[in-house]
Amino acid sequence: MDCSARTVGMEQNKNTSLCAGVVGLGLIGGSLGLDLQALGWKVNGLVHRSSTADRARARGLAHLVSTDPGILADCDLVILALPLAQLLNPDPNLLKALPAAAVVTDVGSVKMPVLELWRDLHPRFVASHPMAGTAEAGVEAGLRGLFQQRPWVATPDNQTDLEALELVRRFAVSLGSQWFTADAANHDQAVALISHLPVLVSAALLRTVGEERDPAVRELARVLSSSGFADTTRVGGGNPQLGTSMAESNTAAILRGLAAYRWSLEQLEEAVLNGNWSQLKAELERSQALRPSFLVAANNDLNSPPATDDLAEP
Repeated sequence: MDCSARTVGMEQNKNTSLCAGVVGLGLIGGSLGLDLQALGWKVNGLVHRSSTADRARARGLAHLVSTDPGILADCDLVILALPLAQLLNPDPNLLKALPAAAVVTDVGSVKMPVLELWRDLHPRFVASHPMAGTAEAGVEAGLRGLFQQRPWVATPDNQTDLEALELVRRFAVSLGSQWFTADAANHDQAVALISHLPVLVSAALLRTVGEERDPAVRELARVLSSSGFADTTRVGGGNPQLGTSMAESNTAAILRGLAAYRWSLEQLEEAVLNGNWSQLKAELERSQALRPSFLVAANNDLNSPPATDDLAEP
């Protein structure tokens, strides 16, 4: 089967005979299932539990939903919409069921360990990461249009099948995503800075306020907190298991980010400690000037769902 030939017209997205297998039908997998069906794909969904399969069928997340990996047999593209722990410790039955001719990609937020493992597990594997999500999780969380105007990053290496990479690119673009390629190690460091580090920083801020020793001050802070505090601490109040998995899988990059953050925080502390208000003002002016460049992507589509990047449960 020549998958590259069958991608013709994918970006026009209708009347295609392509079959996609989606492994995992949570927020990311379920959203993919809905979008792919709307684009004319046949979608086969693989889930772990019969009760999950029933709920996925009720929501129409795929044409066929099963707990049997054999459902992937005729798929041209298989998307592994699994949590990192399962990506890095794949089910042997899943590996046996993956068609050798199919293109296989993932949605994991950390790419280096996934790429190092999966490039030896399947000849047409493409490591990728859609930077999209919401605060919701599970089978009920999937929604149409989740990937519109959101980055989709692939991290190919010199072993990556170029035809497979092109199919994944066309697939991502057809969903309305913005396509990027990057070195896997660079991806992991960048994501550590903009997605993983904020979780730990936000968690630390929540603990600082929530563990204030004076009960009266703590209660007053709780009552007075508003949207600014809510925005700053949103990701720190998310799923603890996801945050732990992120740190476990991207440890070195996160530690580098934490070291740099600690140094920046110490500069601010020094300015306050010494009453050096001109230094503090200069630091805050520098931060003010830096921020707009990081908001360009977020402002591309104000109507798109709020992104939580890799912290969404697949």
